[in-house]
Amino acid sequence: MDEQAVLMALSALAHESRLRVFRLLVTAGPNGMPAGHIAEELAIAPNTLSFHLAHLKNAGLASARRESRSLIYSADTGQARAVIEYLMENCCTRQPCC
Repeated sequence: MDEQAVLMALSALAHESRLRVFRLLVTAGPNGMPAGHIAEELAIAPNTLSFHLAHLKNAGLASARRESRSLIYSADTGQARAVIEYLMENCCTRQPCC
């Protein structure tokens, strides 16, 4: 993972609403959640939620699929893991870990 992708992901998560949305999507697993349920559960206006979901999608932390008339959003846990791995890749290279 390159530094720019990590910065985009961290920037996307550095907002209270987007962090809450991402954490909720993680609980939904690969089946995801309809946008309406996310808005309801987190008490976020639909147009505001769309803005936040777009940020998460642009950062590679969420994806969407259409089911009939609904958009179902899922967390991209692979991308989240890649960010964590990037942050930790040099762990203990200067001295042994405890």
